[in-house]
Amino acid sequence: QVQMVESGGGSVQAGGSLRLSCAASGYTYPMYCMGWFRQGSGKEREGVATHDVHSRTSYLDSVKGRFTISRDNAKNTLYLQMNSLKPEDTAMYYCAADRNRCNLVPDNFSYWGQGTQVTVSA
Repeated sequence: QVQMVESGGGSVQAGGSLRLSCAASGYTYPMYCMGWFRQGSGKEREGVATHDVHSRTSYLDSVKGRFTISRDNAKNTLYLQMNSLKPEDTAMYYCAADRNRCNLVPDNFSYWGQGTQVTVSA
């Protein structure tokens, strides 16, 4: 059974940094795609960044240049380095994985973690 566990969330002031981690387990071969998604209060879940097995990445426009996604297949771990955080980045952040597709559309991902809260104060 695939399990994904996020960590690293917290509260920071605007301009600060956080590094999220996602430890995945329960499968043998690397997932084709792993990604980070977020959902703010009263908002729909949106894709933040994805990373496929060929190391191709994609980002939400509003985080380009501030967030960096990386992946360690040997450790089955996904990371999201978040710099220059803004109050509008406040959300629950989820990691997700899929064996077949890689894009920023949440509905296309099969496996999900429980989320870690990120709060950015002005």
